[in-house]
Amino acid sequence: MIQAIQLILALSFLVLIHELGHFTFARIFHVRVEKFYMFFNPRISIVRFKKFDGKWHVKFFAKNEDEEWDKHPETTEWGIGWLPFGGYCAIAGMVDETHSTDDLGSEPQEWEFRSKPAWQRLLIILGGILVNFIGALVIFTMLLWHWGQDTLPMRNVNTGLYYSRIMCNEGFEQQDKILFINGEEPETLSDAVKAIIIEGKQNVTVLRGEDTITLTMSEDLGTRYLAQQNAFDKSEREKARADKNYQKRRFILLSEWVPCVIDSVFPDHAAAYAGLQKGDSIVAVSGVPTLCNALMVEELQRHPCDSVTIEYYRLGEKQETKAFLGDQCTLGVAIKWNIFELEHTDYNFLQAIPAGIKYGWDILAMYVKQFRLVFTKEGAQSLGGFGAIGSMFPDFWSWYAFWHMTGFLSIVLAFMNFLPIPALDGGYILFLLVEMITRRKPSDKFLEKANEIGFWLLLLLLIFANGNDILKLFF
Repeated sequence: MIQAIQLILALSFLVLIHELGHFTFARIFHVRVEKFYMFFNPRISIVRFKKFDGKWHVKFFAKNEDEEWDKHPETTEWGIGWLPFGGYCAIAGMVDETHSTDDLGSEPQEWEFRSKPAWQRLLIILGGILVNFIGALVIFTMLLWHWGQDTLPMRNVNTGLYYSRIMCNEGFEQQDKILFINGEEPETLSDAVKAIIIEGKQNVTVLRGEDTITLTMSEDLGTRYLAQQNAFDKSEREKARADKNYQKRRFILLSEWVPCVIDSVFPDHAAAYAGLQKGDSIVAVSGVPTLCNALMVEELQRHPCDSVTIEYYRLGEKQETKAFLGDQCTLGVAIKWNIFELEHTDYNFLQAIPAGIKYGWDILAMYVKQFRLVFTKEGAQSLGGFGAIGSMFPDFWSWYAFWHMTGFLSIVLAFMNFLPIPALDGGYILFLLVEMITRRKPSDKFLEKANEIGFWLLLLLLIFANGNDILKLFF
């Protein structure tokens, strides 16, 4: 429920500022905006209000048709619809989801969108994209100003890294330290993952013991990673359906090599019954060395509803005990993670502005680069709809997490709307650029047909993405 609330609030906010972008530029160029609605309002609206005859008029749960209100087209009707998906800004004289060619008069009026010069129409269309992108930069700026930024530089991870099986198949060995990727030093672990998986960089230089070794990644590593992640996610969903209390794990490609030093033991769990204590250092499970947390989790997963032998050190003395695992294959311990030195950076307001802009640009660049993976079979299977987006929010309330995710979605919304697909802002931009180059304006009928095609394409994409969510829920 908390995730759903965060999703609705974030999307509502982003749609609102997106449509306000169109509205603002329309009013700058003296184009009438007939309606401005949060959410869609087929047949009736939750609330609608409009100013005419010198005062505001308000109606609740009213039908959309109103002859008296229609007599005052020079002012905007504002409202909230009952279908909580998106919203719209109905601009006079524009062929879009709110107007067809039949709604347009025979002669363009000076206050209509279609009568304005191409450069003004272009700015009206770009308004939503610009506001979403600038809004994201403002959000990131305020986050950095208020909370600052914590980072874990790769140089501070002196224990090396844990590598999943897919990375070991590329030649990595446990505790290799990544020095360079295509000659550049990654600042954080996240930067390393982006460079290898998203950007497809292939030459990775690692420090292995005292030796420096250069590994060459496979060209299809990104798609194989998605395939393995999809298989892992399916396995986790099956476990969760079998046990409603099962806590799903996330797929780990790379992580810091964190020794299994117990920070706390949960009461009434396997570790407590086995006599494990805070400060114990687990080194093996059923004879298999587990010198880091990720390896221990991997080995525990191989023993559902089974007894395992836990070897550990306590006060320098090696000991062992038996632990019975349930079907979730967990010991019930928290591992001590704060063994690496984080670097915290505080920003004053003026410092946060360029830092927030850079942060937003980096996210946009990352998203554009990973977009190529969508056009693969594995990438298509990873597409998700509202359920997948909602799951990206935490299941607890955090203002930082909420606004950070909202900023990210604002970047995504700006990018997606820029794609040259009819019915999206990018489709209008494409047609306007063609008009400005050729000096020939596409007919309103052509724009209507193009929008219809774009609408059905988007609807199919929406059905596909949300269909993936449904399939993942039940299969």
